[in-house]
Amino acid sequence: MFSLRQIRYFIGVAEAGQVSRAARALNVSQSAVTLAVKDLEGQLGVTLFDRHSGGLALTLDGHRFLQHARNIQGSVADAMNSMRTDFVDVAGHVRLGLSYMMSGYFIFPVLARFRRAYPDIHFELVELDRIALEDAVRGGTVDVALLLTSNLEDRATIECTTFHQSPRRLWLSSAHPLLERDAVSFADIANEAYVMHTMDEADQSAHKYWNTAGLEPQVTYTTGSLEAVRSMVANGFAVTILSDMVYRPWSLDGGRIVKRDIAAALPSMDMGIAWKKGRTLSPPEQTFFDYLAEQG
Repeated sequence: MFSLRQIRYFIGVAEAGQVSRAARALNVSQSAVTLAVKDLEGQLGVTLFDRHSGGLALTLDGHRFLQHARNIQGSVADAMNSMRTDFVDVAGHVRLGLSYMMSGYFIFPVLARFRRAYPDIHFELVELDRIALEDAVRGGTVDVALLLTSNLEDRATIECTTFHQSPRRLWLSSAHPLLERDAVSFADIANEAYVMHTMDEADQSAHKYWNTAGLEPQVTYTTGSLEAVRSMVANGFAVTILSDMVYRPWSLDGGRIVKRDIAAALPSMDMGIAWKKGRTLSPPEQTFFDYLAEQG
């Protein structure tokens, strides 16, 4: 039977994409991480990672197990919280605003675990774009909002806390020549056909870091569909740069997508919770806030 330590190390490597980076984040030796992942693969009877020159990429089995691993980690945290001697039952209603990305790629597994821990806290969910979400927070039509805090514009009247930072990396097809490079730069990527994703202002964020690099991507297609992005990348029509939160190693048509680091500083995609400045969170809202902070 695998251990919680193996689960934690596996998640660390999956998020970091490199054993060395995961070991630093976990404050353990590389050999400990390598051995834990190897033992986990042996116990599961599957290969969780493909090894390549730039690091590690989740296999299809690895990607499937990652969600189970996160659920295990979350369930353990829930169990520990339930044993707290200062635990107090909390009940109430939260009007929760969601950005498109938080709705599609984050919130529902988290809410499922939260509901098991706090069954008397109920949510009214509404999905809006960033501008409408900020209006809803200011106007009080939502109590709190989950959004990309890195995109938040109104920091004068809206308070926010970031609870997770998702690194951005280059996405390539499994046969792309750039995978053979020891390092990939913005200049290398600028020579490639590029698919631009627009959900939650991803295109605006992309233009900012491309401008910082002093270059422009050769955008051949612009879309709000992540599945279209994945299909184009997997089938070799284009490359893109997106965050790990929305990465999947396979497209719906069965094509393989590999992510790798870029030899340049890239801003992370920051996720968090926002509420109107000066407003005191209600007990259910504060409980949800604390839960998100613990989940990280």
